[in-house]
Amino acid sequence: MGEISVRPKDDRVNAPNLPPQRDEEPAAPASRPRRLAALRSPRRPRIWFELLLIAVSYAVYSAVRNAAPARVEQAQNHARWIWDFQASLGLDFELAVNHAIAGITWLIVPMNYYYATLHFVVTIGVLAWLFRRHPGRYGATRLVLFATTAVALVGYYFYPLAPPRLMSGMDFIDTSSVHHTWGSLSTEGSAMSQVSNQFAAMPSMHIGWSTWCGITIAVLAKPLWVKILGALYPVLTLLVIVATANHFWMDAVGGLACLGFGYLVSRLWFGQLCYRLPRQVPHRTPRRFRPSGASRP
Repeated sequence: MGEISVRPKDDRVNAPNLPPQRDEEPAAPASRPRRLAALRSPRRPRIWFELLLIAVSYAVYSAVRNAAPARVEQAQNHARWIWDFQASLGLDFELAVNHAIAGITWLIVPMNYYYATLHFVVTIGVLAWLFRRHPGRYGATRLVLFATTAVALVGYYFYPLAPPRLMSGMDFIDTSSVHHTWGSLSTEGSAMSQVSNQFAAMPSMHIGWSTWCGITIAVLAKPLWVKILGALYPVLTLLVIVATANHFWMDAVGGLACLGFGYLVSRLWFGQLCYRLPRQVPHRTPRRFRPSGASRP
């Protein structure tokens, strides 16, 4: 008769000292790079948080900007240096533009109101549009604006600069004061002139913010005519700040430098240009609780 071989049903009987096997090992805690990547990934903006953030940020910005010491003599010296430097380049055209447009009442008055209002209205409008139509790009693009404004405070505090309309020994026309424009920062005795730092002209955030708006609209908007308007907005703003004698063109260069810094900060934090992020926020499925040792389906 042949031999009958009997095999154990489970090989583990031959190794009684081995620990019991688990169907699934507990997941290891997320590494620091993964947690950082999750923090950097686009998230759906929340309206209450964004409104609070904008309000607090603008309050801090205004407080720091206006807390810069009013070093009048230093501000005048800086203005004279910039004027002489521009003259050495043959680009000291602000006075000619100011006098040419200041005499055209129907043109200069709208420019005064443009300077006083659109700086805020258009910027807030673009933020609202991004929030509604491009939530995936909102956080990164908003970071560009905030970083731009933050670095501008360094210039306001350490480089006081008199705008052309306040330069001593020059005959620039203060168009807002002449035409008594509502909301003017220069009208003598006005509440705005008393609470605003008159020598915070470098860099120009009118140019920094308007260029941010213009690039954002030109890149993300679909209708061609809207793209064109976006591209023209900072160009028209440059004409306005020069015609109203509120800035030198070099202040605009400073504003563009701050904007470049803002884009760099956003690029480094999110890993790519803000406009290349997905338009919508990727949907995240919430994790469900799974008991320890439970097998996956």
